[in-house]
Amino acid sequence: MRILIVDDEPGMHDSYRRSFAPADGGNDGLDAMAAELFGDEAPATEAREHFALTHASQGVDGVREVERALAAGEPFAVAFIDVRMPPGIDGKETARRIRALDPEVNLVIVTGFSDFSPLEIARVAGPADKIFYIAKPFEVAEVVQTATALGQRWHADRELAAARAQLARQVVQLEEQGRELAANESKALFIANHDSLTEAPNRLAFLRALGERVRGDRGLAVAMVDLDRFKLVNDTLGHLAGDDFLRQIHAALSSHMPAGGMVARLGGDEFGLLFEAPGEEAAEMLCQRFIGDCAGSFRIFGHSVQGGASAGLVFVHPDAQPDPIDVLRRADLALNAAKQSGRGVARVFDESMDESIRFRRRIEGGLAQALERGELSLAYQPIVAGHDLEIVGFEALLRWNTEEFGPVSPAMFIPIAEESNLIHELGDWVLDGALAELAHWPGQYVSVNFSPRQFRRHNFVGHIVERAQRAGVEPHRVQIEITETAIFDDADRAAETLYKLRQMGFRIALDDFGTGYSSLYNIRKFALDCLKIDRSFIDGMGRERESAAIVHSIVHLGRSLGLTVCAEGVETEAQVQALRLAGASHLQGYFFSRPVIAELARDMAAERYMHSPDAEEEPLAANGTHG
Repeated sequence: MRILIVDDEPGMHDSYRRSFAPADGGNDGLDAMAAELFGDEAPATEAREHFALTHASQGVDGVREVERALAAGEPFAVAFIDVRMPPGIDGKETARRIRALDPEVNLVIVTGFSDFSPLEIARVAGPADKIFYIAKPFEVAEVVQTATALGQRWHADRELAAARAQLARQVVQLEEQGRELAANESKALFIANHDSLTEAPNRLAFLRALGERVRGDRGLAVAMVDLDRFKLVNDTLGHLAGDDFLRQIHAALSSHMPAGGMVARLGGDEFGLLFEAPGEEAAEMLCQRFIGDCAGSFRIFGHSVQGGASAGLVFVHPDAQPDPIDVLRRADLALNAAKQSGRGVARVFDESMDESIRFRRRIEGGLAQALERGELSLAYQPIVAGHDLEIVGFEALLRWNTEEFGPVSPAMFIPIAEESNLIHELGDWVLDGALAELAHWPGQYVSVNFSPRQFRRHNFVGHIVERAQRAGVEPHRVQIEITETAIFDDADRAAETLYKLRQMGFRIALDDFGTGYSSLYNIRKFALDCLKIDRSFIDGMGRERESAAIVHSIVHLGRSLGLTVCAEGVETEAQVQALRLAGASHLQGYFFSRPVIAELARDMAAERYMHSPDAEEEPLAANGTHG
């Protein structure tokens, strides 16, 4: 420990040398001194410090020694300073100059009497907690104990300052990483929601906007526009000219779009229009104007090209709140009718265009009687661990086999049930059946799908808990599958609901992950156990680099957040190997097993492992995932 002695009396320097000379003995006195100076938190000494003394007979010399020590990187821990040192500067001025050079050094004023009060010295050489006083003549133990205690404090202060500096650097680094992550996420969101050619909103963004606006209290016009001459431009002038044509069409459509409206490129030469209108007639008039905008002459790479377009229009009345996908389907039907009419026109949808509407109504009537007729059943598809193919659970899937229509796809009847209260009755039947089947499995869990309307049900948590208790099922053996649509209708309420379910012990899986509104913030906000990668990405892994990149990103994200990642729709050995390499923790699909009846599921659960999956059999065309 380096100590500076500043005193004009040679005899005092000899006293300091004798005081700090190495000596044997205990350190009880030092501990007591440290406790008196710093309280209960003072560190206990284990061995006497080694003191390296530097002597100065005048204040100016002491200041120079401090400068040299700082330049050499060997600062003093403590400086003992006499007050009266004629003919040079006094102790007060010496202390002020030393403090100006080294804010960390501890100053000890040593004097028999002084022309300055402690307060005066503290004002020029503070802070007060780094200035101490010893009266002459002093005791050896007093000087040694003071130096030891202040030296230990000096070391502790430096370590604390270094730790704080390191923490500050880490905070700055984290803030920079946070800003970079936010910028990358913002860029990724823009790319995910916009067409790269025209920079118009894409189909995903259009569907999201449509889903939000159909719930409004104003009339909404939804139109699909298809170019009549696009193939001709591509074939005669080339794809670059076709790209420029699409950009000009987007600009033309946008020029007359009312405030708050949207022009989106849905794909190819098809555009989607979304705007408010006071009525169907006004919407049709504006849609005809859009057709006129597309029918003019366009200058493309020095060539004059005559445009043309057809449109299908659906007017959504205030407070109607239809299904957004169904609205877009109707607009597409109206567009087909416009093309069949000779092109270059806008047609408004009417129900005569849709034979499926009548079929839909018949399905809805039959669904109401399905339970009574015993037409409903449950099938179970195994979920296997990726590393050893152990069957860890089954997804319960609802099946409906009618006398009139034969098997009806869940993709058809679930949306119909969702639009009525039938979804709650069907959902309860599925949940009760799946919970009852758990008693026949040695330890696997069952995964049950819940639609957005079920999830918004009053006291949803209590309803699930009551049925699990009635069946005598432990919550950890039940996985609740929900889609992003279900939780984003009311994100705050959804977050609270999921948190309560997790607190009760239920597993939570986010189904069809990657196809909705997900972001890093959303994944952190909701209490989840599992991300289920949508089958469309699995199917595209072998053909599209984008799909493979998305799968790898989702797996990495899930693992980073401590979530399991289940890949759905696994159908080939190549997909299995690719997903294993990517790190997917669970796999599900026809490669391992189609959905099977309860009896076969019991046999599979008892065997526990998938030994030889049937990979040669052709996969089914569709697999409903709703319960």
